[in-house]
Amino acid sequence: MFPLSRETLGLILGTIGVVIFGVTLPMTRMAVISLNPWFVTSGRAVVAGLVASLVLLVLRKTIPRGRDFLTLLVGSFFTILGFPGFTGFAMRLVPASHGGVVLGILPLAVAMFAAIASGERPSRGFWLSALIGAVLVVGFSLRDGGGSFGQGDLLLIGSVVSASVGYTAFARLTQTRPGWEVISWAVVIGLPFTLPLALWTAPADFGAVPLVHWGAFLYLGLMSQYIGFFFWNTGLAMGGQARVSQTQLLQTFVTLACAALINGESVDLLTWGFAVAVVAVVLVGRRTRIEQVIR
Repeated sequence: MFPLSRETLGLILGTIGVVIFGVTLPMTRMAVISLNPWFVTSGRAVVAGLVASLVLLVLRKTIPRGRDFLTLLVGSFFTILGFPGFTGFAMRLVPASHGGVVLGILPLAVAMFAAIASGERPSRGFWLSALIGAVLVVGFSLRDGGGSFGQGDLLLIGSVVSASVGYTAFARLTQTRPGWEVISWAVVIGLPFTLPLALWTAPADFGAVPLVHWGAFLYLGLMSQYIGFFFWNTGLAMGGQARVSQTQLLQTFVTLACAALINGESVDLLTWGFAVAVVAVVLVGRRTRIEQVIR
């Protein structure tokens, strides 16, 4: 048996992270059947925050200060409240498979926000890919919505914007400290806000909530909100961002498969076709040249 290279191990770890994130929408749709979406949003952050507090305490890590702390606050708000909140309410209105296709455009949106924030000018090819991707997502939403763009789709767009802003803020912080530490501090500094909200929106009778729905909730708190980032960020560091980040293209297909297996959704061939088209556009867009702005 030959030992795995650092790059190969990084690719494996990154793929595990993608699979963990790909299950998020199906688990969210299951959790919000019995639980208030605001409780799912804040509660999952509380679960992650309590675990992260222990990790940071044991390792004696110091909290970012100054401008880094403000950046952390921005990233925390959009990734801990914005993205989960939008997806939580969206999963009460649209199937997880639908959300998986719409969120397939997320890597392209993150690249766009990152380019703008870093003072880069995306090429025409990039903007063309973004336009085609947007047209595909809108067309898919209109197809599923019977010709209308529903509230669920607006919420999903809000989740894409929130994740893009949050991930861009975190990317700046990961230049000076490990990614797992960044997400740890993000969920910890959010506790003064997420804990009261979780207590306020908690179910009156915990026993009335089916165990399977609690299981989905715990998955979101431990895996989607926290542990998934350990695999993902470690994979990026070991295998190289250019190579490992391509595994994110698998996330849409993981979500569709889990929507069928976990939520019992019927995913037709046209949905798979839209998923393939969106992922293809994202792949092309991410490979187009980004021109640096000359100041």
